[in-house]
Amino acid sequence: MALTSPRRSALSDQVITELRNQITSGEWPVGSRIPTEPELVEQLGVARNTVREAVRALAHNGLLDIRQGSGTYVVATSELAGVMHRRFADADPRHVAELRSTLESSAARLAAERRTPRDLRQLDTLLARREEAWATGDAERFVAADATFHLAVVAASHNEVLTELYADLGDLLRDWLRDDVGHELRPENHMDHARMVEAIRAGDGDAAATEAAGYPFMCLRSPSEADD
Repeated sequence: MALTSPRRSALSDQVITELRNQITSGEWPVGSRIPTEPELVEQLGVARNTVREAVRALAHNGLLDIRQGSGTYVVATSELAGVMHRRFADADPRHVAELRSTLESSAARLAAERRTPRDLRQLDTLLARREEAWATGDAERFVAADATFHLAVVAASHNEVLTELYADLGDLLRDWLRDDVGHELRPENHMDHARMVEAIRAGDGDAAATEAAGYPFMCLRSPSEADD
């Protein structure tokens, strides 16, 4: 993993690229703390100032969050996701629900038209995993499983632009979902997504779109509920 270059600027760019690859590959997932500065210096074989410059650049781009006294954490998987995270973190929850409804209903309709046998197997697997996560009562595990399932629905649309846009929004959507779910999974908040999967399987675009359009608004909770 050691990097070499005669010019400091080029070396810094190499370090930025290597750190970005660690993030985009999932080696350092969103929410994780990256290795410390001394650890990165040892791993990369470069000077401390070069590592610090690279980390600051990725923090400026929105991929990393430097928390004094705690460490540096991954907050997004791409520059676009980082920009969206900063821009929309404090957005009105209803506006967020409207955005999700628009994107997810369009994707579900396309998925009903274009899904492949492989897509359907993936959706069945991820739907089962989502239900298993709910049954554990682990809110964070459920958020991850739910987000993965919805991304698979969008991917089944076979629209690369829509899928990449949704993926870039994914980190932010998980944050919003965490707020919706809270720290406790309550039976009354459970949403069955099986009807949407069956509509996609049946090629019923209208039914799939209708199901997908309603889920984000069902997530909305009153402030008093969110504070419980």
